[in-house]
Parts: sequence; structure tokens; C-alpha cells
Amino acid sequence: MAPQIAQSERRTSVDDVFDYLHEQIVTLGLKPGDKISEAEIAKEFGVSRQPVRDAFSRLANLDLLLIRPQRATEVKRFSMREIEKSRFVRAAIETEVLRRAAANCDKMGAARLNAELILQEAAAEAKDFEQFGKLDYNFHKTLCDIAMADYAFDVILEEKAKVDRLCMLGMDKEQRMPVLIDDHRDIAEAITAHNADGAIEVGLKHLSRLDDTIARITATNANYFERPG
Repeated sequence: MAPQIAQSERRTSVDDVFDYLHEQIVTLGLKPGDKISEAEIAKEFGVSRQPVRDAFSRLANLDLLLIRPQRATEVKRFSMREIEKSRFVRAAIETEVLRRAAANCDKMGAARLNAELILQEAAAEAKDFEQFGKLDYNFHKTLCDIAMADYAFDVILEEKAKVDRLCMLGMDKEQRMPVLIDDHRDIAEAITAHNADGAIEVGLKHLSRLDDTIARITATNANYFERPG
């Protein structure tokens, strides 16, 4: 049942529906292949079908919904091609970000990275998975800031969002956080030492953490992926 969300002058019913469905999809409350009804969502939120249709369109633009005329709308299945494309783009962008960050990092940049790590460790200790996810994004944004390429974070943000659902299906959250923190710490140490090659090596390893997840999901839940051809 959709939550009763108080409307405000700044928010629209489209925003409310979008935010609710987006959260459900990225946290796997709605799984790849699940069908959702425009009429049912409209009824749950007490709105007309137009704002729901607009929210569906926004989610489709994020590659999270598959809208098919005269057929049920469904949560988008994973596409291996899109995953590979996303990782290719991120690897290219983040390699350059890490190279520039290593060249530009000063005492202030090193202090920012250290502060980010302290916050991540606190979130892991508290088992605050949601906060850790936000801090993970903040760490990559900080790297872009140090690299003097804040615009690169827009690309990283878009591509990272495409695989967040896969990450949710990955290793146990309590196990995953320490592994990511270790990666982040190694990246920060390399950046602070102006070791671009070392930072890039760890950064690419960080991106490859998804490989085991993909292999496991294709073996246990092949229906979560689009069929080739």
C-alpha cells in the first residue's frame, strides 16, 4: 500500500509517485520483471492517472521501467549490454578523475577524504546502510571536486544509478561496507600520495566488485536479466 504523503506547494503528485516508485525499484521492493498498474497506483495515491503516467515516463527515462502500449508496464530487467556500457563509461571517467585528483590533492583535499572515511566507518559501525549509500556517493563527489572536475560527477551519478539495483543484490550489506571502505581508504591513500597509477588500479578493482554479483544473479535469478536477441 502506498504511503499517505502530505502534499505541499513545492511538490507535485508526480514527484510523490515518482519518489515512492523509485525507492521501491532501487531497493528491490519491486523486482526486475514485476508488473505495475497505472490505474492501481493512481488509486493508491488518490490521484488521476496523468501524474502516474508522468512519473512512469520519468522512471522509464532512467531505464527503470519498461512501458509498452496496450501491455502491462513492468520494472526493467537488467541489460548486460547496458551494464557493460555503464561500466565502460565509468571506468573512462573515473580513471581521468583519479589521475587529476592525484595531481591536485593538497592538505585540504586529504583532510576531506579522511573525513569522508571517518563518516563511512561510523555508518558501518551503526549498520546504517542507507547513510552509507549516501556517503559512498559523497566520496566519489569529493574525488571529482579534488580533481577540479565537479562536472564529471554528473556522469558518474547517472551511470552509478544504473547498477545500484545490482549492488543491492550483491554481498550481504554488513560484509559489503567494510570491503568498500577498504577500497576507498586505498584510493584516498594513493591520491594523497600523488600516486595516480595506484589510485587508478584500486579504482578499477572497486568497479570490478560487481562481477561476482552478476555471475551469481545470472545463475540464481536469470529472469532478472533481459533475454539476449
